Amino acid sequence: MDPCPSKQQPSFGYFEEDYGGRPVYDDYDQADQARIPEQQERRKAVRNKRETMTSWLQRQASSHNVQLAATAVLSGAAAAGAIYGYQAMKRKAAVEELKASIPDISEQHQAAQLTEYGTASLLPIMSKEDERSAALAQRVQQGDYDEDLILEQLARNRVFLNDKGLAELRSSFIIVVGCGGVGSHATAALARSGVSRIRLIDFDQVTLSSLNRHAVATLADVGTPKVQCIRRRLEQVVPWVQFDCRNELFGASVANKLLEPWSLNGSEQKQPDYVIDCIDNISSKVELLHYCHSHSIRVISSMGAGCKSDPTRVAVADISLSTEDPLSRSTRRRLKLLGIHSGIPVVFSTEKPGPGKASLLPLPDEEFAKGQVGELGVLPDFRVRILPVLGTMPATFGYTIASHVICEVSGYPIEYSLGGKSRDKMYDTILSGLQALAERLSRTEAGEDPIGLRLPIGKEDVAYLVEEIWRGRSVVSGLPNRLALIPWERPKSGFGPDKQWEQEGQKLLPLKLQDLVCMTKEEALRHEREVFKGGKGVEDVYDETIVNKVRERMEEADMYEKYR
Repeated sequence: MDPCPSKQQPSFGYFEEDYGGRPVYDDYDQADQARIPEQQERRKAVRNKRETMTSWLQRQASSHNVQLAATAVLSGAAAAGAIYGYQAMKRKAAVEELKASIPDISEQHQAAQLTEYGTASLLPIMSKEDERSAALAQRVQQGDYDEDLILEQLARNRVFLNDKGLAELRSSFIIVVGCGGVGSHATAALARSGVSRIRLIDFDQVTLSSLNRHAVATLADVGTPKVQCIRRRLEQVVPWVQFDCRNELFGASVANKLLEPWSLNGSEQKQPDYVIDCIDNISSKVELLHYCHSHSIRVISSMGAGCKSDPTRVAVADISLSTEDPLSRSTRRRLKLLGIHSGIPVVFSTEKPGPGKASLLPLPDEEFAKGQVGELGVLPDFRVRILPVLGTMPATFGYTIASHVICEVSGYPIEYSLGGKSRDKMYDTILSGLQALAERLSRTEAGEDPIGLRLPIGKEDVAYLVEEIWRGRSVVSGLPNRLALIPWERPKSGFGPDKQWEQEGQKLLPLKLQDLVCMTKEEALRHEREVFKGGKGVEDVYDETIVNKVRERMEEADMYEKYR
């Protein structure tokens, strides 16, 4: 027996009593020894794979095709790298050259921050002549100018308007919103005629394409704000006129600021005598007209001068009577949604489109493919196409507007041959014809006594149907004269008076505006003969094109009826 059993060294083997018969190595070295064969097998497998890959690469490297392909790839990469490197060097050199060509900011080379619309905010350096004109204008507006010289320059206006009228004009304050073709000519005429305070509102700048219709812009003004261009050029003609230039986009949110009174002598303020609307985007135009109408500010609006060429067709009338003008139609409809049906004078052209005449070309399909058309413009609601414009027509519109404002402000009597006046008799004739038709059908179809039979339709309704819904033309032939209104189909209740209203003592034929169509008188007689008396359906009398057009216009009338 070992005298010291506690120091006895453990032997290799199992401790079955302590671990339930499970084998446990007495020492860690023994475990490492057990893993050696496994590690050797793994190293051998890796070595075999490496040798196999090396052998495959050697075989591929000796292949002629592989060598050619590798050479081509390396050559292409080298060529591409050389090209990209050369292009990068050229771009860098071009940028450096461009930077070097930009002069340092100085008195001769000024710089200004662009507006939020990406246009210039200030005029470039002025020429010597511009400097002299600006200096003279500053002196004149401070009172250093002979009054007799001003009256001599305005002599022709003076004898036309008389002294009182000219004094009213000279003390007036006019706001022009939109300083393009129409606005620039209107402003020039007002300033030359004696208006002493003019506020100009426009966010845009003069472009090369502006020069075919702008009143005063020159090549030197391209790239400059339109409002500053007009001020600078007209100061050389009428240095006593004060211009308040607002290089901003008009909108409802800034209407109070842009249409605010003109400050006189610090404390006194003068309200605008007239606002001239020469805006060419529909949303801003409607917002301006709505603001002026709701604030009792006199305003006149220019409708579309694009695609027009006949100056004898330009007319002034209430907006409710303007015809043959898509911009006017859209403006009327939006104003009606705001509760405004009339009371705004407009300048428009009654010229009708025709074969060979200019028209707005449709937007190419690829533009529609880019997304919503409204997103293609620089600003919301601004057109993304070039509008065909004959340079003389914006001038005609501008001078017509200026003439109206001058006469209104000075108190000169105005008696226009309004575009709508000549049609009042036509509306009366159409209404009388519709009444006669109802009485005739009531007598022959329903056997009723037509005496006292009434229609729920007035002259305004006739004008609305003829101009707004049927565009002043027969739906059958497209003819614009000898027009009549007639029911498209036989009413479900017939042509007799409404029984319910008859109990109230009124003989009323229940016709709806949406049921009436516009034809020539001859076409209406044929329609009455074949549809109402002959018992034919409209599909039997008219082709599919006419039937579809009537259906579309009736749906349009039904949609807009709730806003009238």
